[in-house]
Amino acid sequence: MSIAYALEPGLSAEEFRAVLIASTLGEMRPVGDLERLERMLRKASLILTARDGERLVGISRAITDFSFCCYLSDLAVDAAYQRRGIGKRLIAETHRGAGEETMLILIAAPAAEEYYPKIGMQQRPSCWTVPRSR
Repeated sequence: MSIAYALEPGLSAEEFRAVLIASTLGEMRPVGDLERLERMLRKASLILTARDGERLVGISRAITDFSFCCYLSDLAVDAAYQRRGIGKRLIAETHRGAGEETMLILIAAPAAEEYYPKIGMQQRPSCWTVPRSR
């Protein structure tokens, strides 16, 4: 298996939706609202993809200031391609793209909570949010 990793700032909302659904992250994202997915993509700082040929099998979507912090908002790998190091590589490429001065931050989906410590990420004891109004 030869997976190609690349920055893809012009990724389509349709492909984004497909990999979200294939990864199960779609359960927590507005996959029924292509316009909103499009805005999510266009306002992101970094969009890194993993492709098996033409097939999109993974994505990392992040927001960063390129100097202090990087919020990795979406990390999705097609379930058929998981456990092959793709997520770990997407995280590394995202952190590299944001800059080594940044701290990478993410909020784990419940199904992925046990994954992150296995690849060396450190858990922080608290996170505070203001819920979406819609």
